[in-house]
Amino acid sequence: MAFDNRTEVSLKEELRSALQSYQPGRMDRPDAIPAAALLLLYERDDGVHVLFQERSYQVEHHKGEISFPGGARDEKDGSAAGTALRETYEEVGVAPDDVDLLGELDEIWTISNFRLRTFVGWLQDWPYPFQLQQSEVAALLEVPLGYLAEPGNQVEDVREINGRCVVLPSYYWEEKRIWGATARIVTNFLDVYRTLER
Repeated sequence: MAFDNRTEVSLKEELRSALQSYQPGRMDRPDAIPAAALLLLYERDDGVHVLFQERSYQVEHHKGEISFPGGARDEKDGSAAGTALRETYEEVGVAPDDVDLLGELDEIWTISNFRLRTFVGWLQDWPYPFQLQQSEVAALLEVPLGYLAEPGNQVEDVREINGRCVVLPSYYWEEKRIWGATARIVTNFLDVYRTLER
């Protein structure tokens, strides 16, 4: 990917423009539970990274899996974006005021029957004093965006769903497998990201 010469500001603003032009897909599953998540980007000394979390084994759904901060919508949230920001604060300690929301990706359905809307945000400062909610989050993964964007780092995940063989995307980072709904979100984001190539 040819983004080495981009500054943090220019990449952030180009992503904002691309996401604002993007028309997120919507799910026709009225019986599913509304939920939201946050794909959080930030600039470290060695480039732009994406924040993932490893879920604890105390949670009800997706124990031990790699995910984005997120969860079911609460009526007090006011909006799906509000849900994503609240959950991110509760799970990893990132204050909503420290996140610049850039846009939204496709809504997806998860096997646990959530109708998940994912927002893309940019963390204003790094290093950041992340604070994990130990009952839900076992650890954080900070994965370079450039690594995820390399085509060779996407791995086929072959699964049988409803009697059909389906090939889904997955990624590995330091022996951790990013798969399922999280990998689908990553792939959706990378499709938007790659439109920035010159």
